[in-house]
Amino acid sequence: MYERPTTLDAALSLLAEDRWTVLAGGTDFYPALGERAPTAPVLDLSALESLRGIRREEGCWRIGALTTWSDAIAADLPPAFHALKQAAREVGSVQIQNRATVAGNICNASPAADGVPPLLVLDAAVEAASSRGRRQIPLADFILGNRVTALRPDEIVTGITVPAASAQGRSNFVKLGSRRYLVISIAMVAARIETGADNKVSCAQVSVGACSEVALRLPELEKTLIGKHLDETLAQAVEPAHFDRLSPLDDVRASAAYRREAAAELARRAIAGCLA
Repeated sequence: MYERPTTLDAALSLLAEDRWTVLAGGTDFYPALGERAPTAPVLDLSALESLRGIRREEGCWRIGALTTWSDAIAADLPPAFHALKQAAREVGSVQIQNRATVAGNICNASPAADGVPPLLVLDAAVEAASSRGRRQIPLADFILGNRVTALRPDEIVTGITVPAASAQGRSNFVKLGSRRYLVISIAMVAARIETGADNKVSCAQVSVGACSEVALRLPELEKTLIGKHLDETLAQAVEPAHFDRLSPLDDVRASAAYRREAAAELARRAIAGCLA
């Protein structure tokens, strides 16, 4: 069975009645099927144009659930979103970016999801809706593990919000893969830095992806950066101990030891990139 509702209320009513496989861009869904038919009814959200686009609202920026990566690249956003735009350019090819959605990237909950580290440093929250109402879930609490989220069976993601207070400063994103494009991450780091009038760091947020089951912020490194001058020496504050909370896996792409060492170097590059 396949449904393509044209209103959000209609979509939520269908979710309240039965279990569905929710489809947005479909760039992960269809390749995973191969030649098999879907085992559950498919609820296609692509006709819900109200869920597409990025706009400033009272107290926050809102990224609609059907916003594509190409939409994110083209959007007029503050420098704090630069890391998100950089990550958007790393998501597959241009054809994939034209179809794949930001919300689909986080709902897929891959440890190597490119969009998650840039959103974590923006203190992003996920807006989930059902026929019972809506709730906000901090992104750090939304992804629970590899392919596991806090989304309930009768809920869909309608948007991602970024507090206006977190859309400040400048940001940078660095990704390591076995080649330049069309590659799954070995490790990736996003950083966002704010400074005061004295050019000292007043807020620092750093997150690492593809080095644990879930992308993680690095609070000890963030504390270390506070109060330091935003200059060429700032990246030197990165130490191996700042990455102790990571639990990288050994797999076909890289060893755990390599990932941990790479994460530290990428963090230095991401922080240095915030100078630009």
